[in-house]
Amino acid sequence: MTTSFVGCDIRYDIRTPTTFLFNVTAAKTPGQCVVREGFSLTPEIAMQTFAMGPAGNQVHRFRVLPCAFRLRYEAVVTLNTGSDAAVDGSEQPYRDLPPDVVPYLNPSRFCESDLLGAFAQGEFGALEHGHSRVLAICEWIHQRIQYTVNSTTSHSTACDVLIQRLGVCRDFAHVGIALCRALGIPARYVSGYGPGVDPPDFHGFFEVFLGERWHRFDASKMAPVEGFIRIASGLDAADVPFATWIGSAVLTSKTVWAQPAR
Repeated sequence: MTTSFVGCDIRYDIRTPTTFLFNVTAAKTPGQCVVREGFSLTPEIAMQTFAMGPAGNQVHRFRVLPCAFRLRYEAVVTLNTGSDAAVDGSEQPYRDLPPDVVPYLNPSRFCESDLLGAFAQGEFGALEHGHSRVLAICEWIHQRIQYTVNSTTSHSTACDVLIQRLGVCRDFAHVGIALCRALGIPARYVSGYGPGVDPPDFHGFFEVFLGERWHRFDASKMAPVEGFIRIASGLDAADVPFATWIGSAVLTSKTVWAQPAR
């Protein structure tokens, strides 16, 4: 069991009336308990909170008039850090996958698994199936793709990253997801807070369905994946941005933290 203090402080210059959708709060799951949390907006604004998408990601929606706007979120979160390797890590036949897991085999905007079948089979097809094969995929990514800040854009896909061999955490996750799906292993993108990640920021990693549940992996190896705090999950990063808006807003600062609670 571990306890972490996580949060963010995000500021915008609002130019015209703007409607925001924020996705920054720690998820409440059987293995992740939000002990306490606080969410504040400056200036104070009425806010709507609801679950969105198949994963039930918690989002907050509100409208802001022109101003200097600030959002601050902080939480104390306790994790049950049981070992993934201690449970069933076998790959499940397509016919046996739960219906809600099947969509995570499909190619998506940033994970073009349909283009990587031959490549994935050539590199990983002969390996022992299961947890160890996904670990081998993560090691391959870690060894062959260089973590380089600002090396990609919000439009970069897994194939783009495989060609240029540079990327950031979301790119490492997208490549891992695409290769797993190309091998018939369901995989999904997860956004979260990463204690130990330096510099601190919203962190992207991925989960793979093995045995009868989801297991987390991080090919960037920036910090122990067992300590990551989940925010949201989806097919890829397009499903879980920390903020989207309609209007005119300029991000002026963003601070994210994730550290052991004292």
